[in-house]
Amino acid sequence: MDRLTAMHTFVRVAELASFSRAAEELGLPKASVSNHIQLLETQAGARLLQRTTRKVSLTPDGRTYYERCLDLLAEFEELDALFVQTEQQLSGRIRVDMPTGMAKGVVVPHLAEFLQQHPGVQLELSSTDRRVDVVREGFDFVVRAGQLSDSALIARKVCDMAVRTYASPDYLARHGEPQTPDDLSHHQLVHYAQNLGGQPDGWEYWDGERLHTIDMAGALTVNNAESYTAACLAGIGLIQTPESGVRKLVASGQLVEVLANYTCQPLPVYLLYPHRRHLAKRVRVLMDWMTVLIQHKLQHVHDEPVLEE
Repeated sequence: MDRLTAMHTFVRVAELASFSRAAEELGLPKASVSNHIQLLETQAGARLLQRTTRKVSLTPDGRTYYERCLDLLAEFEELDALFVQTEQQLSGRIRVDMPTGMAKGVVVPHLAEFLQQHPGVQLELSSTDRRVDVVREGFDFVVRAGQLSDSALIARKVCDMAVRTYASPDYLARHGEPQTPDDLSHHQLVHYAQNLGGQPDGWEYWDGERLHTIDMAGALTVNNAESYTAACLAGIGLIQTPESGVRKLVASGQLVEVLANYTCQPLPVYLLYPHRRHLAKRVRVLMDWMTVLIQHKLQHVHDEPVLEE
């Protein structure tokens, strides 16, 4: 049995906390997955996984073994690519997640050029507004906007996005245009919440020193970016959204910026990836390409070093 294959199997079982899910993802019989783990435990002379009827979890020895496996597998991948002289020869799978609006409006329209340049790469692109589990779900990196909370991830700052307030012409014809935050008591806000049922945020603006939040009435709460913009287009209320995502709608007159003197604090954009010693070359190349693309499209770039939470 190939020990490297067994190590790769172990890593996915640990990250998915399931023999069955790992077997399904790897295309292996569940018995083969169990054999791989048994081989490693025999060779290590230690129990690596705690198995119960409900879940699989790492033992203390298993946690140490898991971290070392990540390093070793990455080093072998680097060794395989050691004599690859050109980026055109990159190959292998890359799994990425990003917000729906970022995928639709920024990345996907230009993705063909990257895939044509690197025909050996197979890209799995997840676009969702939920916060995926980067390690457990096997993502090489994710794109996220807003404040960070993933302590186990490394963050590369890409840029800042300007966030502004918008309304539809129909809404303004019916309710009038607010001139100052004091006018908002007579207006409706389309609320956005990642988890429905919680308390949605109010309308926000940044005065250069601190963030102000005003609670506003609103008949609709949504949990994804496309519904958020669609609700504004339908005249249901005001929204606050990145300027880059609605440029075409503003240019065509379908949306109008309001309260232009009361803008939000810029929204930072990051690439986040697991805390591993090495990144595969294909992943680094895609991250670099995506960084330049996002900076160019969003146009609010800040040259900052890589940050680690």
